[in-house]
Amino acid sequence: MSLILYTNPMSRGRIARWALEETGTPYEARILQYGPEMKAPAFCALNPMGKIPVLCHDGVTVTETAAILAYLADAFPEARLAPPPGSPARGPYYRWLFFAAGPLESATTDKSLNAEVPPEKAAFVGYGSLALTLDVLEQAVSVTPYLAGDEFSMADLYLAAHLGFGMRFGNIAPRPAFQDYTSRMMSRPAAVRANTLDDELMPKAS
Repeated sequence: MSLILYTNPMSRGRIARWALEETGTPYEARILQYGPEMKAPAFCALNPMGKIPVLCHDGVTVTETAAILAYLADAFPEARLAPPPGSPARGPYYRWLFFAAGPLESATTDKSLNAEVPPEKAAFVGYGSLALTLDVLEQAVSVTPYLAGDEFSMADLYLAAHLGFGMRFGNIAPRPAFQDYTSRMMSRPAAVRANTLDDELMPKAS
């Protein structure tokens, strides 16, 4: 079996590495540097966007972080990283996985760019407003132990990674519910392993 992750420790590739660690399956991480290496023809043949992460699994290429997580959950069902097909929990799993990939990512990106949507134009953007997006998520992480019920899933992994990043860099206010939820997810052994591996690859300060 061939399982390769193209990544960089200063990227969303950290999320994909955490997901791979959760599967418990051996993989190879190929570290790409920003700049010409990511725009080289050989890499753009895998992802014409010239962006990471990219997952290659036995001849299948997957890009987009949320898609990589969903793919891995289905490729390795023994890891129980998604509710099984037919389960009622499959709905919330998909809902929150793509809520994080859509409204949350868009809202926090606009925040980081100081792009403000006038209230009268809120209906034109998928997230409405950052405040509304965060209010909805605060309720979601407060109702059940995990987004899809009683078991951890890739939706939790993806949301926790985004919340942790956003709170660290000031795009998301550190609400107690977010801090508690993120702390629980980030304390998982696979998350600790993944962060350790990527931290060791970070450029060292001179």
